[in-house]
Amino acid sequence: MYWFATGIFIVAYALIISEKIHKTKVALFGAAITLIGKILDQHEAFHDMDLGVDWNVIFLLISMMVMINIMTKTGVFQYVAIKCAKAAKGEPFRIMVLFAVITALGSAFLDNVTTVLLLAPVTLLIAEQLEINPIPYLITEALASNIGGTATLIGDPPNIMIASKAGLNFMDFVVHLTPAIIIIFLFWMLAWKIIFGKSLTVKEELKRRIMTMNEREQIRDPALLKKSLLILGLTILGFMLHGFFHYEPASVALMGAATLFVLSDEQPTEILAEVEWPTIFFFIGLFIIIGGIVKVGLVEDLSRAMIAVTHPQPDDMTVLTMVMLWFSALSSAIVDNIPFVATMNPILIDLSNQVFGSAPTTAAQARTIDPVWWALALGACLGGNGSPIGASANVIVIGLSEKAGYKISFGQFLKYGLPTMFLTIFLAMVYLYVRYYVLRWF
Repeated sequence: MYWFATGIFIVAYALIISEKIHKTKVALFGAAITLIGKILDQHEAFHDMDLGVDWNVIFLLISMMVMINIMTKTGVFQYVAIKCAKAAKGEPFRIMVLFAVITALGSAFLDNVTTVLLLAPVTLLIAEQLEINPIPYLITEALASNIGGTATLIGDPPNIMIASKAGLNFMDFVVHLTPAIIIIFLFWMLAWKIIFGKSLTVKEELKRRIMTMNEREQIRDPALLKKSLLILGLTILGFMLHGFFHYEPASVALMGAATLFVLSDEQPTEILAEVEWPTIFFFIGLFIIIGGIVKVGLVEDLSRAMIAVTHPQPDDMTVLTMVMLWFSALSSAIVDNIPFVATMNPILIDLSNQVFGSAPTTAAQARTIDPVWWALALGACLGGNGSPIGASANVIVIGLSEKAGYKISFGQFLKYGLPTMFLTIFLAMVYLYVRYYVLRWF
């Protein structure tokens, strides 16, 4: 069974990387083989959270997608984008900065895929009015979404997966990752000022055209907008307090989505049809494949190999933290960060068990292992900027741009994405080292 499960895992990954077959088809077929081959039985696949499907992740994603699909009907995202373009007085670089900020904030509190999906069409509209090339703006938004999405538990799917396995809550991510992302974002914007600050120019009459656009016309349902903002605010508050009330994030998100559903006049058939079901079923299939290699012992072997290389100690995991950060970043630039984190989660859990003899049970043990989890989150999310296929948001932006007639080549994305990845990972490394191993500020 060991080599059977390993073979399924390797072939599935190879096909996902090649993109010759849709990743959802690969994941579901691999999961089916895992079940038919009796590597996992059906009970383990669907009821054992350590081996099978993590339903907390699945229902959190579905619930947030439902909420965003309902909010889309209001036109609020288009309103905010046009409002910011006017606030920038039509200055192209100011618009780029504002759109980057909106994308980062939206990705932190919604999710990066949804945010770029909503903002990219508006960006194309603004670029058309200014008669400028939208590609730098679209690439900037893709990069900003991956940076901003790193800041919170719900911003990027890898963080949701890490939180579920590591027992971390919404406020843990705010306390430990949000400061890092604020620093990283500011340095990145400084670099962008040097690159684009003087190269983006437009005629004065085109700026005036932007100023005449009426953002209020974008709001199609004011009543639903008020309800949506209220429910979204309460849901975000619920995420922040879920640890205190001992609710899982999925329960909070499901309550928010269900409440907004009841308060709106939207039809379930239409809203549910717009959920990204291929992504949801990709997760389900992938969880089962990963569960197979966990059960047969491959994950335990990999964790032992990492221990042998990094020599982590119960009171010092500095080397492991730094190796995890860079390994996660480089790996996520090559493959999508979602399957990578799905693979690394059980490895870290097993490694922790081997170092401490069990799961961390004391505050001191948690302080020792937690920086490694933060390194995984930072590396996986920020590493997604390293290539066009490193993160789902990148793929969506490239597709929307090509559909509009602006093809973003692999090399063109790398020109901006790869330096961004190295800059942000270097800053993340400094942050992790100084905070957890110099100042020892937990």
